[in-house]
Amino acid sequence: MELLVASAIGILTAAGIYLVLRLRSFPVIIGMSLLTYAVNVFLFASGRLTVGAPPILSDAASYTDPLPQALVLTAIVISFGMTAVVVMIALGAYLGADDDHVDDQAPPEANLKAEDAT
Repeated sequence: MELLVASAIGILTAAGIYLVLRLRSFPVIIGMSLLTYAVNVFLFASGRLTVGAPPILSDAASYTDPLPQALVLTAIVISFGMTAVVVMIALGAYLGADDDHVDDQAPPEANLKAEDAT
């Protein structure tokens, strides 16, 4: 079970970093979401990976820690709200400039037009 969760965290992290390094805004947003999911799974796994154990400290022989579960639930809600805000900012930038590049450099054809004008 630990190998499966560790592999899932690694795959989510690798895919998220790959998408964050893209030059378009919407793959960057998806990459940040994948990185958020990877961190959430990591936090959730830090509370012990036990099947069928109660999430409370009682007379049970094994239990899971409820604090990481509460942290992950809060992080899911916050990341959903922040993703909605970032999508709206990226959509506004795309509609305003007709381009969704993340970098702030002008495209090569704009440089050529500026040189021809002088």
